[in-house]
Amino acid sequence: MSTMFAVRAHTRGGPEQLVYEQAPRPEPGPGEVLVAVKAASMTADELTWPETWTYTPDGSGPERTPVIPSHEFSGVVAATGAGVDSPAVGEAVYGLIPFAQNGAAAEYVTLPADVVAAKPGTVDHDHAAALPLAALSAWEALREHAGLREGQHVLVLGGGGGVGMYVVQLAAALGAQVSATASAADLEFVEGLGAEQAVDYASPNLSDHVRDVDVIVDAAGAAAQAQAWPVLKQGGILVAIAAPPDEAEAARRGARSAYFVVKPDRAALASIAQLVDDGRVRPVLDRVLPLAETRAGYEALEHGRRRGKIVIHVAD
Repeated sequence: MSTMFAVRAHTRGGPEQLVYEQAPRPEPGPGEVLVAVKAASMTADELTWPETWTYTPDGSGPERTPVIPSHEFSGVVAATGAGVDSPAVGEAVYGLIPFAQNGAAAEYVTLPADVVAAKPGTVDHDHAAALPLAALSAWEALREHAGLREGQHVLVLGGGGGVGMYVVQLAAALGAQVSATASAADLEFVEGLGAEQAVDYASPNLSDHVRDVDVIVDAAGAAAQAQAWPVLKQGGILVAIAAPPDEAEAARRGARSAYFVVKPDRAALASIAQLVDDGRVRPVLDRVLPLAETRAGYEALEHGRRRGKIVIHVAD
């Protein structure tokens, strides 16, 4: 069996369990592609998710250690399994790997062919790998749950965060009026992403700055939601990514609410790639590390301030 270099955890835990080592190279099964990984990116709290360590989203079933983290990737199709017509060998692709499968902190990864999309052509693999989870979360929140229409007013809670920065960009690209909360240090950055108004989240009364909102996307948490309810129009919707919304509060205000966990989506990735190639959405990278330093990247996610994704550069 051929081998590859990968970062794996043999026991549940945090970054201290991650080891850079040789591992068996996977082979694509029916309906799968084998991707030669060029870059991958990591997500905060990924090592705490139940599906990181088991075969099911709820964490039930047997352990599947050793596991490989980092479920966002960009690379080149190296082989295809039975029944796969697209993508073709040699095609540059990017995507989000289902969470109950091994990730892309490795030289090769296998995943279902139907969740892979053509990589944006105007950015390199490092930048493409920064997109899938955060940009798909933003797309799903705005398009699927909020049903965003051009001209509507969107408030993004946590507009400078990993997901929030893509909600701001996508909402602006889709023709919305965008307001956002952020830290004082991020206000100018968030306005540069497309927000017409950026408000310091430490402001005591959000309604002094923002009102008549059609869609709230929460990427900040329950405390931010509590402050935001009064600015939402009757009949509007609060879509939560960071924490489940207060359904009773939504009903009391004649509004709607939704909460979701992002899923792989080939069609959405294709739309996002087009927006990137059109110059309307840009990936944001905090730093790029070699595969052998993946553990240091996960340690950095637990400590200190950052802006954008920590990306693993696997191969040129």
